[in-house]
Amino acid sequence: MITFPFSTNTLVKDIVNELPKTSDVFKKFRIDFCCGGNIPLSQAIEANGLDEKALMNELKAVFEKYSSTETDLDVWTKSDSTTIIDHVINHYHRTSEEELSLLSPYVTKVSRVHGDTHPELLKVYELFYEFKRELMEHMAKEEAVVFPLIKQLADGTVENREEAINMIVELEKEHDHAGEILRQIRAVTSDYALPVDACGTYTLVYKRLEELEGLTFMHVHLENNILFPRYF
Repeated sequence: MITFPFSTNTLVKDIVNELPKTSDVFKKFRIDFCCGGNIPLSQAIEANGLDEKALMNELKAVFEKYSSTETDLDVWTKSDSTTIIDHVINHYHRTSEEELSLLSPYVTKVSRVHGDTHPELLKVYELFYEFKRELMEHMAKEEAVVFPLIKQLADGTVENREEAINMIVELEKEHDHAGEILRQIRAVTSDYALPVDACGTYTLVYKRLEELEGLTFMHVHLENNILFPRYF
């Protein structure tokens, strides 16, 4: 278990830089992590009259939820399909849905405020919302249709094996397209290179987009390289 690394002496901006998802907590508590982030957390708590324990508990919850990464993929190669599917849904689908929803207003704001001087942000906005729409539809189809078919393939009760396999192949094509959108975002941002005039929110968007890319790639890896090949 990784120890929670922050205290009330930690600068607000350093917490967000280390774990970008904490920005949602600061937004909720109305702490300025962007222009006013160069102060210790204790000062922000005092200035806003906040409940220190409540804030720290929420930061710890975010840390525990998002600091862990998939480190032992071998365990999934030895797991049954239902276990993998449940893990994908709970760890990747729900997390992706939440992040796509929470990140959307930041992407919109940065493109609106800085798009005139940084036109690449207008393309990032367009690509992000294309990615969001497609991934949401993709995950919904997996849960409603294809994952149940895979469970039937696993226990030998599927009625039309060829149709089920074709639907898995279609999912792989959708994974390829999602990956292509992420590659385009990375290309248009020059590998998430920040300009010298990037504000805190601008920086946050790039960090979280890169984390979303990593989350998506691991999600796809578990399906394409561990789950799906069992049925071809």
